[in-house]
Amino acid sequence: MSTAPVVGNHPGRITPDVSAEDFREALSRFPSGVTVVVTEDDTGTPRGFTASAFTAVSQEPPLVLVCLTKSADSYPAFTTADRFAIHFAADENTPVATRFATKGADKFAGDDFDEHPDGLPALRGAVARLSCSMHARHDGGDHEILVGRVEGVHLGAAETPAVYHARRFHTLVPLG
Repeated sequence: MSTAPVVGNHPGRITPDVSAEDFREALSRFPSGVTVVVTEDDTGTPRGFTASAFTAVSQEPPLVLVCLTKSADSYPAFTTADRFAIHFAADENTPVATRFATKGADKFAGDDFDEHPDGLPALRGAVARLSCSMHARHDGGDHEILVGRVEGVHLGAAETPAVYHARRFHTLVPLG
């Protein structure tokens, strides 16, 4: 049995010529949580996007990062934002996450958000919400890496997070 790596259509050979299609397909096979990220633009209009590229960076100080594609409708707002909120989407939030991932969609249509004391919209039913101040921005190719310092945490009542895998939402089921 061969244990040689396979990349693209080239068994046994790793090539630096990784196609965008192969890369996207490989990444789709990694399950991830789903976040809905919001801020306000310079006029006070709420803006947001859906991201699965999220991670904790540091506990002291409390830092997290989320990645935003530079082609997103909300990208200009986040280039000047000094604060943002990250919501960990629950199963029930998948329609909102889909809307926030759709270019040109009216992201805040409907009544999915409440007012929050930090002034940014709060996604109703989210598993958790992190209120962040902008700590740093980094170029990440076709994405901008936003590093936020967590200034506040709100734990929601929902316990089942939205999970994205193979280009679909899935329900997380405990084993055992």
